[in-house]
This record gives sequence, C-alpha cells and structure tokens, in this order.
Amino acid sequence: MTVQYSLELIGTFFFAISGSLAIRDNHDDLFGAGFTGFITAIGGGTLRDIMLGAYPLVWIGDINFLYAVFAGVAVGYFFFSFLIRMRRTFLFFDSVGISFFTILGVEKALSLGVRPEIAAIMGMFSAVMGGVMRDTLTNEIPVLFRKEIYATACLAGAVLYLVLYRLGVERNTNLIISSIFILAFRLLAVKYRLALPTFKRSS
Repeated sequence: MTVQYSLELIGTFFFAISGSLAIRDNHDDLFGAGFTGFITAIGGGTLRDIMLGAYPLVWIGDINFLYAVFAGVAVGYFFFSFLIRMRRTFLFFDSVGISFFTILGVEKALSLGVRPEIAAIMGMFSAVMGGVMRDTLTNEIPVLFRKEIYATACLAGAVLYLVLYRLGVERNTNLIISSIFILAFRLLAVKYRLALPTFKRSS
C-alpha cells in the first residue's frame, strides 16, 4: 500500500467522521448522519473526477473507500458524545481531511496531464467541496463564505506541493510536508483568527 493510497483512505475516513458529527437537531438519525458523512467524504473527489473526465469515480472503482466511509460514520456514531465534547474535534477532523485531499487532488490532476495551475485548483476543489455540500445539507453557512481561512490554506498547500515537485523533492516526502503545511496553516488561522481582507465595493 503506497503512502498516497493510505493518505487518501485516511482522508476519506476523517471526512466521514466530520460529516457525521455535523448533524443537528431533527437531522440526527443514523441514516442522515451516514448520508452526510458519505457526501462529505466523497463529494469533493467526485466533483474533481467529473470535471477531469476521470472514470470510474474513485469510490466506485475501489470498494475500500466505501469501507473507509462506513468506518468513519461508525466512529462518529458510537463515540458521538465523547467526540462532540472534545474541544475543536470537528475542526481537527475536517482540517486533516482537507490537508490530505488537497495534495491527492493535485496528484490526480497532474497524472491526467493538466497544467499545474489547473492541478492546484483541482486539489482545492477536492478538499473543500465535500465540506460545502456538508454545510448545505445541515443548513449551515458554507465554510467558503465565512471569514476564516479555509480554501486559501488548501490552495497555498497545493502551490507548495507543486514548487517542491519542480525542485525534485521525493514524492512521499513532498506529500507529507505539504499535507502538514495545510493542516498547520488551517489550525493556526483559526487559533489566531486570521482572515483575508474583505471584498468591498465603493459606493
């Protein structure tokens, strides 16, 4: 099992947990939690593959990704009370997910022969669109529209990966460095309330 494959399964697992923990009030039945976890875990990668014309979709072509989703939902279900009480648990699981999925999305795009600029965008899409779908399903403001840094961390990590790739850094080392960079960037941005400048129009 390669490092890339392991990270993709781990990212799917963590995203499924974050999705199952996102349920609220009248949407807290097991099926609802499972569906939200499933969409969170596979939504971004599915959108990426459709845009790139990559078939079969990764979770259809490899049953292990469905098993990773089921495992994540099961962890969220059986340990819900414990996990939801832990400070910033949801944030951590979501941040781990986006850190892995960004880099894996970049690699997938590069393997299909697209330009590096497009690969970086596809990496960002892979990471954030599952969360956007999760927030939409749970009637939350999509994370992209909040002030906190989210997609920017993914895009910065994607650019770092491409730079290290051009510099000849060993692939597995690059995967780990770039993923850790995104995770640290995201967590530090939340801790210190870092945000991009607001977009204002002159009246």
